Amino acid sequence: MANEPTTVEKLRGLRWSFATNASNTVFSQFIYFGSAFVLFLNELGLSKTEIGLILSLIPLTACMAPFIAPLTARVGYKRTFVIFYLARKLITFLLLLTPWVLTEFGDQVIFFYVTGVVALFSTIRSIEETAYYPWVQEFVPNTVRGKYSATSNILSGITGFVAVGIAGLVLDRTVGLDGFMLLFAVGTLFGLFSVWASTFIPGGAPDPQAAAGRRDLWAALGDADFRRYLIGLALITLGTVPLASFLPLFMQEQVGLSAGSVVLLQMGTLLGTLVSGYLWGWAADRYGSKPIMLTGLIMLVLIPLLWWTIPKGVALSLPLALIIAFLQGTANLGWGIGAGRLLFVSIVPTAKKRDYMALYFAWAGITAAFSQFVGGRALDFSQGISGSFLFLELDPYTPLFLAAVLLPLVSVGLLHAIRGDSPFSTAQFAGFFLRGNPVLALGSLIRFYRARNEHDTVLITERMGEIRSPLAVDELLDALTDPRFNVRYEAILSIARMPADPRLTRALIKVLQEDLPAMSVVAAWALGKIGEDQHEAREALQTALSSKYRSVQAHSVRALGSLGDSSIVPTLLARLTAERDEGLRVACASTLGKLGAREAIHPMLSLLRASQDETMRMELALALARIVGEERAFIRLHRHMRSQPSIAAAQAIGQIRRILPVHLLEDNALHQDLHDCADSFASDNMDEGAMILGKVLQAIPTHWFGEATAPIIIECIEQLVCCGAARLEYLLLTLHLLTLRVPGPPMLTFGLDANPVRGIQLQSSD
Repeated sequence: MANEPTTVEKLRGLRWSFATNASNTVFSQFIYFGSAFVLFLNELGLSKTEIGLILSLIPLTACMAPFIAPLTARVGYKRTFVIFYLARKLITFLLLLTPWVLTEFGDQVIFFYVTGVVALFSTIRSIEETAYYPWVQEFVPNTVRGKYSATSNILSGITGFVAVGIAGLVLDRTVGLDGFMLLFAVGTLFGLFSVWASTFIPGGAPDPQAAAGRRDLWAALGDADFRRYLIGLALITLGTVPLASFLPLFMQEQVGLSAGSVVLLQMGTLLGTLVSGYLWGWAADRYGSKPIMLTGLIMLVLIPLLWWTIPKGVALSLPLALIIAFLQGTANLGWGIGAGRLLFVSIVPTAKKRDYMALYFAWAGITAAFSQFVGGRALDFSQGISGSFLFLELDPYTPLFLAAVLLPLVSVGLLHAIRGDSPFSTAQFAGFFLRGNPVLALGSLIRFYRARNEHDTVLITERMGEIRSPLAVDELLDALTDPRFNVRYEAILSIARMPADPRLTRALIKVLQEDLPAMSVVAAWALGKIGEDQHEAREALQTALSSKYRSVQAHSVRALGSLGDSSIVPTLLARLTAERDEGLRVACASTLGKLGAREAIHPMLSLLRASQDETMRMELALALARIVGEERAFIRLHRHMRSQPSIAAAQAIGQIRRILPVHLLEDNALHQDLHDCADSFASDNMDEGAMILGKVLQAIPTHWFGEATAPIIIECIEQLVCCGAARLEYLLLTLHLLTLRVPGPPMLTFGLDANPVRGIQLQSSD
């Protein structure tokens, strides 16, 4: 189309679209589309069939859309819209003559008069709407379509909320048609303001070639997704529109609410729209149209059951009805934003929007008109229904409730088959609000974008990781690209706390591959925490083993150990002996221990013997303990040895006595040595106790320790005899390996006994 506005012009024009929609909401709520109009027709004494027929005229005339669509394009979507938008407001002034017609010509003529006005209004409206749908696809950028719909609904919801409140007050304080006439007059004035605001919306330029161009009606009908969409739309319309149209009469006749209270129910619906609007729009732009559409649709299936079971004729009827109306508004908007966005973004090709949108508008109008008429006829034919079934009360409105549940339920499967514009399923989308704390997560997202400085941003980023909600994934990805180092660093830490997510994994991999070792090492550590089923993470970490930075290599090695990647064992064994950097060698040894690689025992013992750093030696001892024993028991003994080394060692000797070969304990000299060992430890003489223990263990045949444990024990014996407790890791490792053979509870405590060793008897206890 010629002269299409730029994106900047489109964004500037959206405020005029908001003004148009908000002011037109007053027109719609006071006339034609609100509960007030249904009550107005009922006040005229029309039957439900006649009411249904009049209501059906508004959407029925949409069937002309495919035939007039080329002409609207040729004249220009904007020009066509504005002209006929004005015309339909002016036609509405004829409704103000209804009291005069009723007085002059009576009840028999009033039906035909109102029907004629509505028919004329509907025809003009259909021409205007035929132009509007392709125009709105043009002037709203797809990147903000969800937010546009949400913002428009919020503003319209606020306006409608006030309008419905005023309408309820007016109808409660007036008699007969006077209140309706006042609402119609005020509504029409707001409609004229809406026309003025629409003239400032950009786009919709004439297309002189439109009438002569090739029509794509059959191509549109041949689109499988478009057909599914139309059929699903028809089922939902046939199910929900009749109930929505006649719900005011149900609330008045069956539940017992007054006309003013019935009108006030729209406030609940509008409030639901208002509260949920931005959330639906934000979610649609972030997670795609289809999950939002199906979530709203599932809610639509459940809402009629709530209306059906509402208590009747009690004080709680109105408050409960307002709550259900709130949920109704939330569900309607979720379905509307998701379905509308899916139509504009995914289903309708931009180049063929004229004919696609004409068919859509015509089909939507025909099904809506048919549903209105059938709904009215069904109510007239079901007047004799009464009774109850299980917990459901049967009345003339029962067929409408059944249709409102069953038909949308059938459409769920049909619409689910449509190709979506999002990688997220409906279940995944719902899961975002079931994992973590969604309320705190949404609050953190708002504060994240409103943070005033780096310190606040870091704190909020940390908070998002603590909440562990998938809703914060996009914000964490944003923080990961922040130019501030501390924000990026904190983002990695927070991502490590999050549930595994492919997008987070890929982002960490990107950081790992960057030439910034300070960040890469943390990214490697985080990749090791995200889970054991991350194939991409393992491949990236294996590649990082060749990084030019040894710190990155070391952290990648450790992360692969955390992920349980046993395929790197041969590589680590080679590096354990060939690598010069001690920190990297310790990282390889630690990972080999975590992977249980017994072939690494001898190289690890050599590294332990040569290491000068106490922390590294303890980590190597732990790695050896992991290969042959239980990590938890080693850590517990390590903590005990740090706080009370003499008591911990003496207690361990008490347990070791129970597992030494019986024939050795019969040797009085060896028995005395073992007693002296415990006595030395209990006396805080650690070196002497360690040397005695080494001599005792030298008397035990090597094969008794087991194939895996023997090389470690032999090395430990040599160090104990030579150096005593100077190298505490050897004593710790020895006691750990020996106490693992002790049956019974692993926890050790102390108690008094009649035959103490220097007053203390060693025993095991829980």
